Order: sequence, then structure tokens, then C-alpha cells
Amino acid sequence: MASMAAAAFASTPSARRRRPPPRLSPSTHLSPPPALCVPRRAADEGGRRRRRHPGLRVRSGLIEPDGGRLSELVVEEPLRRARARESLALPRVKLSRIDLEWVHVLSEGWASPLRGFMRESEFLQTLHFNALRLADGSVVNMSVPIVLAVDDADRHRIGESSKVALFDADDNPVAILSDIEIYKHPKEERIARTWGTTAPGLPYVEEAITNAGNWLIGGDLEVLEPIKYKDGLDRFRLSPANLREEFTRRNADAVFAFQLRNPVHNGHALLMTDTRRRLLEMGYKNPILLLHPLGGFTKADDVPLSWRMKQHEKVLEDGVLDPETTVVSIFPSPMHYAGPTEVQWHAKARINAGANFYIVGRDPAGMGHPVEKRDLYDADHGKKVLSMAPGLERLNILPFKVAAYDKTQGKMAFFDPSRPQDFLFISGTKMRTLAKNKESPPDGFMCPGGWKVLVDYYDSLAPADNGKVPEAVPA
Repeated sequence: MASMAAAAFASTPSARRRRPPPRLSPSTHLSPPPALCVPRRAADEGGRRRRRHPGLRVRSGLIEPDGGRLSELVVEEPLRRARARESLALPRVKLSRIDLEWVHVLSEGWASPLRGFMRESEFLQTLHFNALRLADGSVVNMSVPIVLAVDDADRHRIGESSKVALFDADDNPVAILSDIEIYKHPKEERIARTWGTTAPGLPYVEEAITNAGNWLIGGDLEVLEPIKYKDGLDRFRLSPANLREEFTRRNADAVFAFQLRNPVHNGHALLMTDTRRRLLEMGYKNPILLLHPLGGFTKADDVPLSWRMKQHEKVLEDGVLDPETTVVSIFPSPMHYAGPTEVQWHAKARINAGANFYIVGRDPAGMGHPVEKRDLYDADHGKKVLSMAPGLERLNILPFKVAAYDKTQGKMAFFDPSRPQDFLFISGTKMRTLAKNKESPPDGFMCPGGWKVLVDYYDSLAPADNGKVPEAVPA
């Protein structure tokens, strides 16, 4: 995949050192970000506010992070050895795979201005308001709890200590959590307010909440060294600071982000290239696409990250997307599948990475109902919520146009309701079924190299002679 690294971002920039932002707490005073380029707004018939792009004032420069600057929580090199020694003397909390992914998210500033796992006041604001109010009165969006659960034994072991050390599954010290607060873990309330249901079978709930401890521990996080996974993909895991440096190096005057957890087909590519065309028409000179696949926890039937990255490589190699105007990077967050609630987190995190435009599609972050035969969320609610969400006013929301396979042109095109009989909608389920059966989609649905990667992935899952389906092999 070296060619993808070269084509997508040419070189991996190193993060600039910044003064750490102040800790988020009721007594913290954060300076509001400077005035930014935002669209003028117009009220619709019901009095609600909506974005209107024709009034946009074009200016160069990247959007400021939430809170004014990134919360980068990795300990500086000269202090790492001392902090590691300190961690060995502290009460220990063992991190799960998903916990470690959240440490990664926090450490790089994706959740800025958060300085660590949420204390109770931050947790409750997130659950009930989908936002955090800072001491200066400003509001930043925060729609999903970023919390660390501990059990009764952990709580007893921590005792009166004001610090704990976080260790990974191999007993390596990862971070120190200071000025800690331990409070009840209201699982039912958390699930109901995040997902809008307590139905059994929600993937993230079963993986990370149901069997988690009955207490949550929050505090200030110091990560002992950058989180690495050593899976051959770390070079694609660019932090918000890395991405901002890359966008600056490319002289980007607009950054538009595309979040996905599936292979890229030509309908996706049409949406991305059309977005760039629209931004050029607005007056931007060099809008850059952030193609940003989700790299944390996903449900079992999603295509694994390594295969998705290999498929994205083919999309760039085949020229479906322009490597000169595309940055491919991995977003380290776990996936909740929490629909309109979660899509706010996906959008907010991209602000911190420098994106001022966010492409949103049908049923973003949604999934099928785990019990009933229907979608869990209304397909249009995600984009509607983003246009009204507190703390996201600085972000320009770009709703998908509906793309489908135009049988008259033999390619993906924007749906024309005047001739619906000419269009074929190929769902994700249909796409997976074709790939599993080694059947080809219509020409023009996906680049041939990318389709072969998908077929190879499902071929790797073919039942063995004993009838068991193997685990997915890395790409």
C-alpha cells in the first residue's frame, strides 16, 4: 500500500508542539475561537435556521479547533520515562480494545477541548444536551460519551488515590489518569439516550457496555507515548495536527470530509467529485478532500479496515479519485451505530482535523433495527440534525444527492425522478451478496481493482472443509 501513501499525502508530517489547552472544567476559561468564515443563514417557514451556501464568504485558512486549540495529550519525549516509572507505582486499570481506541482519540485531540475521560458533569451534558458548555459560555458539540468503566474490584483497589495508571491487554503502561472522579455508570440511561432504544443486539452496547463495570472514572489524561497498532496501517493514522499540517502544505483553502466505513463505489466518488466542483464554483481555489474511513470498532459483518484500505488504494490507483486533491487517513474512533446522535460526533471530530465542510448521506451512522425488520433510524434525520446541532454552527453541512446506477448511461449518476425506471439502486446488502457469490456488478458501479479486493475478502471467508467460516484474514 506504499503507493497509496505516496499518492494520498506524499509525506507524513510530524505534529507541531503546542501549549496544552486548559483543562475543561467548570472553572476553566477558554478563549473563544476567532471569527471564521461561516455561511449566512436564512429562516425557513417554521422559523428554524438553515444553511444557505450562496451567501458564503470565501477566505483562506483552516477552521479553528473546538475550544481554540487542540488538546494533544501525549507526554513530551523528555518526560516519558519518568511518567512510565510513575505509572508502575499507581493503582492499575486494564483497558479493553475499545478503551484503548478512546485513549487514542483523546490523545490526539479529536475530542478537543476534552482533556481526558469524562467526569460526571461532562457525561451528563453529553447525554442530555449533546454539547458541553465552556466556562466562557460558549458551546461545543459532544454527542457521545467518552467514558472509562471500572468494576467494584477496581474501585476498591483505587481507594483514595487521586491517580490511576491505564494498562493495555499485554500489561504495558499506556497512560496516567489524574485528578480522578469515580461515579455511577447508569447503563440503561446511557443506552436509551445514545441510541434511542434499549433493544437487545446493539453491537457497541454488547461489546462495550453490557458487561462493563458499574462505575465510570474520569480525569485528566497523560498518554505515555503515541498509540500505535503495528498492523501495517499506522502510517495512515494521521492526527488532527498531522492533517492540518498536510492541508496547509497543500495550500488548501477548504477541506471537505467524507466519513465512511464501507468500500468506495463510483456513486460515492461522484458525490465527492461533485462536492469539489461545487466548492470551486463558490470561489474556492483549492478544496481538498479528506477521505476518512473509520478505523475503530465495527460490527462483525462490516468489511475489516485492512481490506477497506486496500480497496481505497485501488480507487486512487484507478483514478476514480484524484490523488492530488485527496488525503486518505484513518479516523481512530470506535463505531456506535447510533444514527443522528453519533453523526454529530463524526462531524465535530472533523472540525478538529481542519474540515469546514462535511458531506452527510442517507442514514449516517445508522443500521438495521436489531430485532425488527426495519431501519433503526429515519434515513433523513441525520442530515436534518446536523443542520441544527448545537456547537456545529461553524461547520458547513453538504447533504448527499441521491446517486444510483443509470442503466441508460452505464454508470453511476444522480437520480432523476422524471425517469425512475432507468435507475438501479444497489444496496450495501446487494453489493455484499454479489461479492460473496463472485458475481460482477454492472460495469461502472465500482472500479475493477476495487471490486476484486471486495471479492477477495469474501473469498477469504469461504467455509472450510469442516463447514466453519474462518476469521477474516488481513489484506
